[in-house]
Amino acid sequence: MNERVRKPEWLKISIAANDRYSTTKQIVESHRLHTICSSGRCPNMGECWGRGTATFMIGGNICTRSCKFCNTQTGKPLPLDSEEPLNVARSVQLMKLTHAVITSVDRDDLPDLGASHWAETIREIKRLNPQTTIEVLIPDFQGRAELVAMITETAPDIISHNMETVRRLTPEVRSAAKYDTSLQVLRQIAASGITAKSGIMVGLGETVDEVEELMDDLRSVNCHILTIGQYLQPDRLHYPVKAYIHPTQFKAYKASALQKGFSQVESGPLVRSSYHAEKHIGNDKKEKD
Repeated sequence: MNERVRKPEWLKISIAANDRYSTTKQIVESHRLHTICSSGRCPNMGECWGRGTATFMIGGNICTRSCKFCNTQTGKPLPLDSEEPLNVARSVQLMKLTHAVITSVDRDDLPDLGASHWAETIREIKRLNPQTTIEVLIPDFQGRAELVAMITETAPDIISHNMETVRRLTPEVRSAAKYDTSLQVLRQIAASGITAKSGIMVGLGETVDEVEELMDDLRSVNCHILTIGQYLQPDRLHYPVKAYIHPTQFKAYKASALQKGFSQVESGPLVRSSYHAEKHIGNDKKEKD
């Protein structure tokens, strides 16, 4: 039996609610929307919702995969909500977001794995919010290039697909996704001319050399933005935390990633894929100008 690793002081957070937090919560709930903030038990939910930002999760809240790190419910999903694309777009409008972030559960039960629903959501956001920049965090769509193309053709500003962990741990931690398939998805995104972004967790038992290798693999497919955060075990049924990585190591990872050519890097214990995502879009444009 694995001995639980004690959580260090630097991971203790406080969730303080303010008026903006309450407004964001009301908009999300009134439009019957799901967010990865709550489904994934994100430690930054208080901060982000307090700023009026949230990462919308489309396709329902039940995933067809059962990754050992993820808190999202797994099972047989409900049919897609045809009103969801418009409801998400209206919520973005009500929140007056300058940058919207969208993710989804995996929908391996659908013939197109949810790609057309994704595309419709992006088009609706653009229609109602022409000045809002859009970042999407997509699943691997089983590596089917024609489905990834349905997303790139809608031209969001950033397309992210998470590697989650190093090559060695991928079969153990991710239920169906494959390391090389994820790299190929990111290669296709970058080749389309859209900024490619990815995120990983540390503390799963990886070595520093393995993280460095992953960075090199991402740069080889022209991924420009990287997020690195501490894995936090949702409950005892999930993959155990093997180590809490010290903030100094996160700083070292960031320095190394920037040296390898990433244009933007967020690296810290509480960093998540969409944390401060609004900064990535502005800074990445400056890097490319």
